[in-house]
Amino acid sequence: MMKHAVLCAAGALSLLASSALASDRYQSRPPVIVSPDLTAPWVTQLGGGNVQPVVYPVRPGTRRVADPRMEQQGNPQVRQVVQPRGLFSRPVVQQVAMARPQYPAIRGQIDPQFLPQIVDYQTKEKPGSIVIDTNNRFLYLVMEGGKARRYGVGVGKPGFEWAGAHTVTRKQEWPDWTPPSEMVAREAAKGHYLPARMDGGEANPLGARAMYLGSTLYRIHGTNAPWTIGSAVSSGCIRLRNEDVTDLYNRVKVGTRVVVM
Repeated sequence: MMKHAVLCAAGALSLLASSALASDRYQSRPPVIVSPDLTAPWVTQLGGGNVQPVVYPVRPGTRRVADPRMEQQGNPQVRQVVQPRGLFSRPVVQQVAMARPQYPAIRGQIDPQFLPQIVDYQTKEKPGSIVIDTNNRFLYLVMEGGKARRYGVGVGKPGFEWAGAHTVTRKQEWPDWTPPSEMVAREAAKGHYLPARMDGGEANPLGARAMYLGSTLYRIHGTNAPWTIGSAVSSGCIRLRNEDVTDLYNRVKVGTRVVVM
């Protein structure tokens, strides 16, 4: 009996001690500071913005969600922000898009100055003539009233520049391409082997249209590499975007004077 009473007394004391400790634990509660910005992440609201979310690198296979405006500029870099929601609950993973660093123009892009436009242009050449400014990479189709329709072009690379005056002797839609023997040998020395002949089509380097100049091998033609417009990359021919060379082709007749300078 005495032993049972002692055990009961010990149990009661233990309960009282536990209650006292529990009360002591919460007598001084830590202050909770809530950020006025209730749209901020949960962990940022608590602590008035002094608490920073934990950032982890993106793991392979993680679904990426980004601002659609950034997607238009290319695939943005994405990081994960993990926000805890409780001691035993699973964290919420929020995808946050980071600004992509700026890079030079990629394939498919063109400097806006090389897009077709009507400009003021003073020249002694008659309306309907073509003047090609190889230094500035512009082709001018002379119009009445001191105006010209200007197109961006690609021109001959170093060592392949030329100047002179010719006329358009032939026009061809979706021309085939027979590389000159000199070009074949030159490219073979670099390890690039050209076909003996290529039918017209989207993959053809001459593009959608060609206007042949005099009895030379030079042409004003389209291209399968529009991102090269504005550059000196050809073997002497004048190249335009396919949509631009098609527009020019429809405005130019056989016999048109072409001045290259």
